[in-house]
Amino acid sequence: MVSANLVEIFSSVQGEGTHVGESTIFVRFGGCDLRCAWCDSPHTWRPVRECRLERRRGSAEFEAMPNPVPLGAAIAAVDALDPESHRFVSLTGGEPLLQANAVRELARALRERGPGIHLETHGLAVDSLEKVIDVVDVVSMDWKLASDVRRAADSAEGVAADFHAIHAEFLRSACRAREVVVKVVVTAATRDEELDEMSRRVAAIDPKTCVILQPVTPVTRETRSASADRLLGWVARLSESLADVRLIPQTHRIYGAP
Repeated sequence: MVSANLVEIFSSVQGEGTHVGESTIFVRFGGCDLRCAWCDSPHTWRPVRECRLERRRGSAEFEAMPNPVPLGAAIAAVDALDPESHRFVSLTGGEPLLQANAVRELARALRERGPGIHLETHGLAVDSLEKVIDVVDVVSMDWKLASDVRRAADSAEGVAADFHAIHAEFLRSACRAREVVVKVVVTAATRDEELDEMSRRVAAIDPKTCVILQPVTPVTRETRSASADRLLGWVARLSESLADVRLIPQTHRIYGAP
């Protein structure tokens, strides 16, 4: 029987990207193989003992279930939130593609209930994406910048390896989905050359790909946002080679939603 390590299942609205503000059920997977300096959910880095499940839509009342959660129980938890009235189910994390078999089976079952399947991923697990791409409607992939992101297995000291090549490979596969979005979290530490390399590689695959620059939501004193001048300058700079560049912050943090 397929099961998954899950952190939580709850109803809210999408707070990031092209579908911001749309009704969404979030299924958050536990475990991640990256360490982002600005991560707003470090509790998802490792598998957790229990998953919290919202009892009904909008209640903010949760019950706990031990992990791993059987697929049938996860589907029942989504059903309790009235999936037919939501625009999307978001499979997020952590990193959901570390549990590709569970993602595939869950996506297949929930897609039949009406909402689109929105996959939020760090954009590195190419082989896992191949297993699920046919049951996903929207791929929202991060393009990680080494100025703020390391692999969990890497040393915390020294220069981090960049992710450009594997992100490009991932994007080529992701373009088979109905919609693909590239999200880049930018901070005061972001370097122009990182964004230039990202835009060059995206443009070589499909210059019409939507690229979202997401100003960091500060979570520690070390994660500072870039100035407005730099943010607007980056939009102009990337728009020279890409057709659809947008600047969109995390909106759910503004009104206090999870």
